[in-house]
Amino acid sequence: MTTTPLLPFRLPAPTAGHVDVLIIAGEHSGDEHAARLVREFCAEQPGAKVAALGGPELAAAGAQLLYDLTASSVVGIVEVLKNYSFFKALMEDVLRWIGEHRPRAVLFVDYPGMNLRLAAALRERGLSVKGGGTIKTLFYISPQIWAWKAKRRFTMARDLDALAVIFPFEVACYADTTLPVDFVGHPFLATDYVPPVRYDPSGPILLLPGSRKQAVGRIFPVLLAGYAEFLRGGGDRDAVAVYPSEEILSQLHGARPSKRVKLVPTGTPVSAAVVLTSSGTMSMHCALAGIPGAIAYRANFLTYLLGRMLVKIEYLGIANLLLKAPMYPEFIQDAATPSALAEQLRSGLEDPARRVRTTAQAAELRGLLERPTGGTAGTWLRRQLAGG
Repeated sequence: MTTTPLLPFRLPAPTAGHVDVLIIAGEHSGDEHAARLVREFCAEQPGAKVAALGGPELAAAGAQLLYDLTASSVVGIVEVLKNYSFFKALMEDVLRWIGEHRPRAVLFVDYPGMNLRLAAALRERGLSVKGGGTIKTLFYISPQIWAWKAKRRFTMARDLDALAVIFPFEVACYADTTLPVDFVGHPFLATDYVPPVRYDPSGPILLLPGSRKQAVGRIFPVLLAGYAEFLRGGGDRDAVAVYPSEEILSQLHGARPSKRVKLVPTGTPVSAAVVLTSSGTMSMHCALAGIPGAIAYRANFLTYLLGRMLVKIEYLGIANLLLKAPMYPEFIQDAATPSALAEQLRSGLEDPARRVRTTAQAAELRGLLERPTGGTAGTWLRRQLAGG
C-alpha cells in the first residue's frame, strides 16, 4: 500500500493533459544538460510535451517544471541521511504522479542516488517496460561506475531500456551487460555550446566553489583563504566568484569575501587568468577553455573517509581522469592549505610553460570528447520514443 507523502505539496498535473517525457534532473549541471537535450528533442519532434523535476534551465527550455529539484540537491552520505525523510516522501509522490499520468518515457539525468531507485521502483510496480508496463526508462549521463559501485551496471541493465553516455570510454564499461549504450557526445562540444568562461591572461582570478549548498559551505572559505594568502604574498589581482542561485549567494556572503571578490550569477560571461575550483562541472568548462588552475575540495569528514575506502580512482577531476594527468593539481581535505592554493595561483599567472601546457591539454581534451558523427542527445531520445 502506497503511503501518503509527507510533503507540503503534491506535484501538479500536466498542463497539456498528457506527457511524452518526464525528465528528472537533480543537480544544476544535469538541469543545464537536460535543457539542451529538450531543445534538440523538441526541434526534431514539434508538439512533444515534456515535464520535469529539474531546475530553471529546463523550465526555460520549455518543459513544465513540476518541482525545482536542483534547489534540494545534496551531496555526500551524511547529507543524504539528514534529508532521508524528505527524499523518501518526494520519491513516493513522483511514483504516484507517474502512475496517474503515464508518460511515454521517464528520462533520468545523472543523479543516480535517487534516479536509480526510482527506476527500480517503476519496475517493481509494473509501470516500466522492464516491469511489464508501457513506460520506457531511459538514462542520460552515466553514473561514474568506473570510479565506484561498478556492479550498478547490472541493476541498470535490469531496470533501464537504454543509456546515453557523454564520455566515449563509458560504452565499454557496460559491454558485459544487456543494456544498450550510446555515446552521444559531450554537451560542452555541442554546436550551440556557449562557454561560460574564457581564458584572458589579464583577467581576474576565478573562484568556483560549486553549486551544492553543503559543499559550497566547506569549499568557498578554503578558496578565499588561498586568495587572501596570494594577496599577502604580494599578488595584485581581483577575483570573481560565480553562484547559481540566491541561496548560494547568501552562503558566499556568509563567508565574508573581501571587497576585491566580485560575486556574479551563473550565466554572466566571465574571463579569467587562473582558477581555483571544486571538482564539479565548472572545472570542465575551465579545462576546455584552457584556464590554468587547481582543484580544491573538502567533504564532510565521514563522507571523505568512506570515499577513500570506496572510490578507487587516481583523480577527482574529470579532466584529469580523461587526460590521465593532473591538468589541475588536486588539493583534497587538509591538503587544501592557503599556501598551497596561493602557490597555484602564482604559477598559473607567472609560469609561461604552464600556460603553454594547459593550452595543449585543453586541445587534447576537446579531441577526446569530439561528438560522433550523426546523433545528439536529443536525436537519441527521439529514436528511443520511436522504438529504438
